[in-house]
This record gives sequence, C-alpha cells and structure tokens, in this order.
Amino acid sequence: MYKIPANTLFMGKNLVYVPECHSTNSLASDLFQRTSPSEGTIIITDNQVKGRGQRGNEWFSQPKMNLTFSVILRPTFLRPSDQFNLTIAISLAIRDFLTHRLDKEVKIKWPNDILVNNKKLCGILIENSLARDSIQYSIVGIGLNVNQDSFVVTSASSMKVIAGQSFILTDELSLLAGFLEQRYFQLRSGKLDVLRKDYLNSLYGIGELRKFNNGTVDWFGRIEGVNTQGKLLIQAADGIKSFDLKEIRFVE
Repeated sequence: MYKIPANTLFMGKNLVYVPECHSTNSLASDLFQRTSPSEGTIIITDNQVKGRGQRGNEWFSQPKMNLTFSVILRPTFLRPSDQFNLTIAISLAIRDFLTHRLDKEVKIKWPNDILVNNKKLCGILIENSLARDSIQYSIVGIGLNVNQDSFVVTSASSMKVIAGQSFILTDELSLLAGFLEQRYFQLRSGKLDVLRKDYLNSLYGIGELRKFNNGTVDWFGRIEGVNTQGKLLIQAADGIKSFDLKEIRFVE
C-alpha cells in the first residue's frame, strides 16, 4: 500500500489508491468535480488500462511495475498564456528525481518526455481547466517506468534497466513527491528565470541539427529553444520558426 510522503508539506498528503482504473487523469477529474480535493492530492493505481499520452497516444504500463499517478494542483497564480511554465516545473522535478536516483544525465525532449541514454522513461500529460484570467486547476498525469524490463517499443526504458536493480515503488513515490513540491514552490514564488534556464539546459537536442516532419515532408533545422508559450523554436533555412505540438514531430 502506498504511504503518505513524510518529506512534503502538501504534495501527496491526500493520497487516493485504486488497484485498477482506465486513467488516473480521468479519475482525478471526476474526483475534483465531486469532492474538490485539496491541492497536492495524488491518485495512483497499480494498473492503468487506458493511460493517455501526448498527441492522443496511449501510455502502456505493466501492472504493479511502474508509477502511474495523477496530481491535482491549483495554480491559480498562472495566467492561461503562461501555462507552459507548469510543464517546465513538472518536467524539471522528474529530471531532478531521476538524476538523483540514477546518477545519469537526464534530458527533456520537448515538450515533456523524459529521456535517459536517449530512451524514454517517463511521459507527462497535463490537463488544465482554464478560467477567464487564470488556471482553475490542473491535473498532472505521470507515467514513470520503474521496474518494467520489456517494452513494446525500442525507444522506451526504465529505472531498473538503467540502474540494473529493482526499486520499491512506495519509496520512489515519496521521494518523487518531494521533488515535485520543490519545483512547484519555485513556480509559485515566481522564479521563472531559474526554471526556464534549467529547462533549456536540459532540453534534448538544443543547438543541434535535427530532422523533423511537419505532416508533409521531412526537413532539417537547429533547435534554438522554447518561447514563453511553449512552442519549439527551430532555425530553418528561411529563419527561426515556432511550432506547437500538433505542427511538428521529431524524426529519429
């Protein structure tokens, strides 16, 4: 059974465990509508059968092997136009955690895939409910490959594969909750320059020539960074262009 983290002020102090569910993000949204739970509430399951990822993809996870959970946050201090800053904070928290646990270089592949040794260990799906001038609440879905050692795609890996050892899921959740809280406090206190600098320093492929596809053709460009709206900035043949998630994808 998962335990309430002892190293946090609010993150995970309300912890909801279900043995199995379709999607922890969907469950968190339903819980918010029915009970309006406290900020930092974590909804976690051993078996997420219909996990959702970016671009409408599914997130596959073997039962009882990984961390599949969602966090309910209330970043009402953020304007809708600044919502990518939450993505930055969450991505960095997971990067911090994996750097600490694996002692390896961890990269963030835009916008928020977490890579170690060029393999994806973690996916993040953040769903925001927007009011007129602020974010009403956010549901942060995290799928972290911990003890899984076989995958349906060659681009995935896990903490166990990287480290050569198994991990205790309850302990890793408690530790990760602390890193999530630290970066969220930075966001809440307005330390955006620190967050953006750390994000760009960890950005996969920054300053490098990479192949992309815009839905029609493959082309090469150099990654220059990310703008304040979270769009990827790429130096193309005809100048620096900005792209959102639906407009471009990496070609490996």
